Amino acid sequence: MSGPVGFHKQEALQVVERIQNLSLKNNKELVVYLSMAFGNPYAENYHPDIVAELTEQLHKLEVKTIALSDTIGVSSPTNIAPLFSTLIGEYPTIEFGAHFHTTANTWKEKIESAFQNGCRRFDTALKGYGGCPMAKDDLVGNMPTEKLITYLTADLGLNKQELEKGLALSESVFKR
Repeated sequence: MSGPVGFHKQEALQVVERIQNLSLKNNKELVVYLSMAFGNPYAENYHPDIVAELTEQLHKLEVKTIALSDTIGVSSPTNIAPLFSTLIGEYPTIEFGAHFHTTANTWKEKIESAFQNGCRRFDTALKGYGGCPMAKDDLVGNMPTEKLITYLTADLGLNKQELEKGLALSESVFKR
């Protein structure tokens, strides 16, 4: 298995190990993103077992935070639920996060599936700005922060006026 930058799995794990050692030495916590945890746009071999194997290797390196990432927008409840429920159950010392790219119509099912299967860490961007140039759909972007807040109906202690200001500012900065 190789990645887009030509690393083979073992070489990539050696790099992660060096970064992890530096992080521990400097009292920092490394967050590792598995960027194609739900599918691979390069026509390379993909299977959830690959994600599980990499997670085991990261666990051995004592990595405490892993984000399962869907950088091309191919995740769905069908592949989100089993991956989170299995990995969270097998690795209780690791905090698993979700980095989803989504469309306006699929954000809720992705959050819901991950949340219902134990994920409590989500990456978001105001208004969903950003995305991946390899996604086949121009409408695929980052998970919108305001959508996650809508889903989490509990009082999060957010200053909603400041959030609204941030959303308005993001409109002016990232004019679509």
